[in-house]
Amino acid sequence: MTEHDHLHLDVDDSIATITIDRAEKRNAMTFEMLNGFISLVRDAGRRDDVRVVIVTGRPGVFCAGIDLAALAGATGSLTPDDDPQVRGEADEADVWWPLVSCPKPVIGAIDGPAVGMGAEFSSQCDVRIGTPNSRFAWNFAHRGLVPDTGAGTWLLPRLIGHQRALHLLYSGDFLDADDALAMGYLSEVVPADQLQQRARELAETFLVGSPFSHRRMKELVYEGLARDVGDHMQAHVEALKECFSSSDHKEGVASFLERRPATFTGT
Repeated sequence: MTEHDHLHLDVDDSIATITIDRAEKRNAMTFEMLNGFISLVRDAGRRDDVRVVIVTGRPGVFCAGIDLAALAGATGSLTPDDDPQVRGEADEADVWWPLVSCPKPVIGAIDGPAVGMGAEFSSQCDVRIGTPNSRFAWNFAHRGLVPDTGAGTWLLPRLIGHQRALHLLYSGDFLDADDALAMGYLSEVVPADQLQQRARELAETFLVGSPFSHRRMKELVYEGLARDVGDHMQAHVEALKECFSSSDHKEGVASFLERRPATFTGT
């Protein structure tokens, strides 16, 4: 197990689980925690023994956002150029969107509130499952901010539509589990005591597939959101050529012909 303050990374059977664990502050993140979280996601993305990542919090809460005490300490005479909340350059994708930048499938297992940065990180997960206690709020307008990772203004409208996204952004209202499920923000809702088990079951269905394919699928989907069809098809053809030349493709064909489970290497 790898740990930072209030953060844990556990790897078991090719599944990494990153847990936010600061229950006394409802998993609110300090800037140090945020840096640790980004570091753990990078670590999981680079490890050969990890093929799927689950991001979760202590039971009952996912993440209450940035610790407001830490945020208060970052305000005052600071300018946009030296505000520590503006934590990277615009092109540092893995700083702003660590979960999107992770080359592995990422599952968000969300119990309880995901607020502010917590809601942003939930948007960055590839698949989100929740419980009846799950609630999401992009309450940045209440703090005089825009969504702090940029996911709320770019990913969220593409996930649920611009009208719903703007309603949530303008009002800062909570989105409950039933509504999140109905609009497709959550893929499923399970009892709280079954959330971790269900997240692992879902991760295990991803393990059947090729890591080589998964990396390219994720890139094509996210980068395709910002490309026109012609550019997307250029990238698609390149990815397809790479797949045809890969060991995983050869193994996928051989396992089918030999009627056995595939043993993929991600190469």
